[in-house]
Amino acid sequence: MLSAVIFDFDGIIVDSEPMHYRAFQEVMNPEGLAFSWEEYCETYIGFDDRDAFRTAFSGHGSMKTDGQIAELIKQKAAVFQRLIRDGEIKPLPGAVELIKSIPRPLPVSLCSGALREDVEPIITQLGIADAFRTIVTAEETDKSKPDPAPYRLTLEKLGIDDPSNVIAIEDTPAGILSAKGAGLKVLAVTNSYDSAYLMEADAITDSLERISRSTLEDLVL
Repeated sequence: MLSAVIFDFDGIIVDSEPMHYRAFQEVMNPEGLAFSWEEYCETYIGFDDRDAFRTAFSGHGSMKTDGQIAELIKQKAAVFQRLIRDGEIKPLPGAVELIKSIPRPLPVSLCSGALREDVEPIITQLGIADAFRTIVTAEETDKSKPDPAPYRLTLEKLGIDDPSNVIAIEDTPAGILSAKGAGLKVLAVTNSYDSAYLMEADAITDSLERISRSTLEDLVL
């Protein structure tokens, strides 16, 4: 029996990856380390901001202190918040409807590599903030996806010892590896990657519009 559903945020609930990319570019351009959208999709999607900045600098033979990385994260968050205020956020098809359709007794959680200050205004705007039993964001774990740490913490917060009946809904290879590493089943959505990149998932769909509570139940049978 299905015991919980855990949603990723970026690329699952909202089409925010282009906004994250734009925010990174505004911060990285002055550093001389801008990168293409293709490189962002290939390398950075799935990372939290901390690991994305570390990867960008280390890839160019440069290192930043933890304090410098924290300042860059702060700058990037300010740009992202500006884009939210400008009304750039759009929910992805079927996500809000699926979240609202899951009965309250079944725990619904969110496990994201985004910052809490990025997540909370958006889920409030979408009217789903109260739907989540727990929310895990980038600040709460030392390691980001693809490490299993974020999903393990989500399970811990939910009080679930057996992850085999829990479904994670993800859109990236890093997210799939994180959830599978924590023992969850994974439904992947081709919002950010073609299905060929998501084959480690237990099931793949091209839209959450096709998914219902009964569809999720079938994945744990």
